[in-house]
Amino acid sequence: MTGNGYLQLGLYLVVLLACAWPLGHYMARIYQGDIPLFIRWLRPLERGIYRLAGVRGDDAMPWTRYTLAVLLFNLLGFLAVFALQRLQDVLPLNPDGMAATTTDLAFNTAVSFATNTNWQAYGGESTMSYLTQMLGLTVQNFVSAASGIAVLVALIRGFRARQAAALGSFWVDLVRSTLYILLPFSAILALVLVASGVVQTFKPYAVVDLVEPTAINQPVLDAVGAPVLDAAGQPDAQPTPEASEASEASA
Repeated sequence: MTGNGYLQLGLYLVVLLACAWPLGHYMARIYQGDIPLFIRWLRPLERGIYRLAGVRGDDAMPWTRYTLAVLLFNLLGFLAVFALQRLQDVLPLNPDGMAATTTDLAFNTAVSFATNTNWQAYGGESTMSYLTQMLGLTVQNFVSAASGIAVLVALIRGFRARQAAALGSFWVDLVRSTLYILLPFSAILALVLVASGVVQTFKPYAVVDLVEPTAINQPVLDAVGAPVLDAAGQPDAQPTPEASEASEASA
């Protein structure tokens, strides 16, 4: 590892340790219902979400109900992301006409994002429509993380009160994780990205000319997909159509 790598790792550890106590203290207050004054203006929204979802803010679930709620919520998230991928070719916000993903890719991605592992076996800009990325993947980035935080909070409650009959409400923990922790931090990061010039539109992807076009060769395959060999017995290759067009344009 280079000196710069060690510097970045050390800086990360310093920031992590510096944030551990204040962030932990803030999160503990959130899950105890002691919402700090500076963000208490979100309480009406929290209560509105409970009313809309039919959830009681003071509900206390035993571990069986809490576990069932976790599994049910993540199953619904998996099904939603899977359906969005399989139907994105007929859904709106798809100006580039992205085709529906294959069943195996949709399954892999839905499981990955529902479990908050976010393993991506695809190119987002060439595979997923705007709607799939926003309504499916981005939402899961929040709620699957909030679900994991809620499970950890329930585990801590279990350690603190070994004889307790209830672990709190999963739905309350989920809403508070999203509303008071994940959304504020993401809003700050979004402002940083906007200030850095990062933009997002709903227009088709822009096509730009390369400043320095680079030729990329791709292997030549026969009818059964086997590589074609040249006179020297080596795999034959030819420039991609994009590279050929760029070379002609530069000439």
